[in-house]
Amino acid sequence: MADTQTVETEPDKQPKSVRVVLLALMITMMLAMLDNMIVGTAMPTIVGELGGLEHLSWVVTAYTLATAAATPVWGKLGDMFGRKTTFMTSIVIFLIGSALSGMAQDMGQLIGFRAVQGLGAGGLMVGVMAIIGDLIPPRERGKYQGMMAGVMAIAMIGGPLVGGTITDNWGWRWAFYINLPLGVVSLGLISAVLHLPKKRAKAGIDYLGVILLTVGITSIVLVTTWGGSQYAWTSARIMELIGIGVAALIGFVFWQTKAAEPVVPLHIFRSRNFTLMSIIGFITGFVMFGATLYLPLYQQSVQGASATNSGLLLLPMLGAMLVTSMVAGRVTTNTGKYKLFPVVGSVLMIVGLYLLSTMDTGTTRVTSGVFMAVVGLGMGCLMQITMLVAQNSVEMRDMGVASSSTTLFRTLGSSFGVAIMGALFNNRVQHVMAERAGALGSKITEKSAALDAKSLAKLPAVAREAYQHAVSSGVHTAFLLGSVVAVGALIAAVFVKEVALRGTGPKTEGSPEDAAVQPPVVEAV
Repeated sequence: MADTQTVETEPDKQPKSVRVVLLALMITMMLAMLDNMIVGTAMPTIVGELGGLEHLSWVVTAYTLATAAATPVWGKLGDMFGRKTTFMTSIVIFLIGSALSGMAQDMGQLIGFRAVQGLGAGGLMVGVMAIIGDLIPPRERGKYQGMMAGVMAIAMIGGPLVGGTITDNWGWRWAFYINLPLGVVSLGLISAVLHLPKKRAKAGIDYLGVILLTVGITSIVLVTTWGGSQYAWTSARIMELIGIGVAALIGFVFWQTKAAEPVVPLHIFRSRNFTLMSIIGFITGFVMFGATLYLPLYQQSVQGASATNSGLLLLPMLGAMLVTSMVAGRVTTNTGKYKLFPVVGSVLMIVGLYLLSTMDTGTTRVTSGVFMAVVGLGMGCLMQITMLVAQNSVEMRDMGVASSSTTLFRTLGSSFGVAIMGALFNNRVQHVMAERAGALGSKITEKSAALDAKSLAKLPAVAREAYQHAVSSGVHTAFLLGSVVAVGALIAAVFVKEVALRGTGPKTEGSPEDAAVQPPVVEAV
C-alpha cells in the first residue's frame, strides 16, 4: 500500500505527488491563459476561410461571456460536490469545446462552440486556485506564486508567437486542437495523483441564483463590450442592458439571503480583507488588461516595432511582474507578513501608469521599457497576494466560492478596463486625427482607431505622422485614467488587516483550529 502524507511538511520538502499535481494545475492554467491569445492571432485567417467578418467580435465575446457567467457557479459546485470531480468536468467541457471549435464549418458554429469552450474555461482558473488553496496552507502558498506568475508571463509572451506559428504551419484549426494533448496530460495526472476528501451536497443547486447571476454578468459584459463601439453609450440598447443587469444583480443579492445553498454566500463579504481583496483584484484587472492591449499598439504604431513579436514587447512588464511575485511569495512564506505588498504594489502601479501616460512620439523603447517595468513591479506585488489573502479570509468550506468570486471580480475589472480605456482612446485618436489631418484623418479612423501595420504603411506621410501623435495622445488619456483608478487599490490596501496566515504560528495538537485548516491527504506516488 502506498504511504500517505499530509501536504503540511517542512518547507521545500513537499511530497512528490504534490509537485506532480502542481505540474498538472500549471498545465491547466496555461490552457486557460493561452487560448484567447493564440486564437486572437489566428482570427484573420479564420475569417478569411469561414467568412462572417461582421460577427468576428462574437468569437471572443461568446467565450468571455460564458467564462464570466460560469466562474462563480464552478466555484460553488466545487464546494458542494468536491473539488476534483468538478475540476475534471470543467477540463473535459473545455476540451470538447476546443475540439468542436476546431471542426467548425461556419462562423455561427464557431461562436456556439466557443461558448461551450468558455463554459469549461470558467472552471479552469477557479479549480486551480481552489485546489491549491486546499492542498497548501496559506503560509506555504507564497512559494508557488512565482510559478503561477511565470505561467502567466509565458502565456502572454508566447501566446501570439505560438498562435502565429501554428496558424502559418498547421492551419488555424490547430489553434484549438493544441489544447487536446495538453488537457489529456493534465486530466491523467490529476486523476492518478490528486486525492481530495469527497463531499456530498447538503442542498440542491440554486438554479434561480445561477440564472439571475448569469443574466446580470452577461448584461455587464455586453455593455462594456458594445458600449462606444457597436452602440453609443446613450443608445436604447445599452440603456436596456444596464437596466436588465442592475435589476438582475439586485434580485440576485436579495435571493442569496433566502437560498438554502446560495451560489455566492454573502457572509464571505463580512470579512473586511476579502472585500478589500475583491476591490483590489477588480482594479488590477482593469489596469492590467488595458495595459496589455494598448502598449503593443503604441510600440507598433509610434515606435515602429514589429507586430510579429508583439508578445515580446511586454517583456519588461511581465519580467518585472514575475520577479516581484517570486520575491513577494518567498517573503510571505518566510515571515507570514503580507500587508506591505498590496500597499507597495498599488503605489508602484500608480507611478508606473502615470509614467506611461507621459509617453509621446519621441519616447524611446528603453524609456518605455523602464516605465513598463515599474508597472510590472506593482502588479507582481498584487496578482497572487490578492488571491492568497482572499482565501485566507474565509473558512475552508467556502474556498471555492472565495476563489471564484475573486477571479470574477478580476474578470469584470478587465472588461470594464478594456471598454472604458478603449472608449477614451478611440475618442482621443479620432479627435487628434481630425485636428491634424482634417477630413482625411476623420475618414481613416472612422471605423476603428486601431490600425494594423499594413494599413499604417499605406497612409500618406502626413496622415501617418498625425496618427502617431493621435495614438500617443490616446495612450496618454487611457493610462492617466488607469493611474487615477489605481488610487482606489491603494486606499483599499491601506485598510487591509494583517491576519495570521493559516498554517502559521504555534498550534495546540488536536485544537479546533487544527481540524479546521488541516490540509487534505495526498497519496504519494
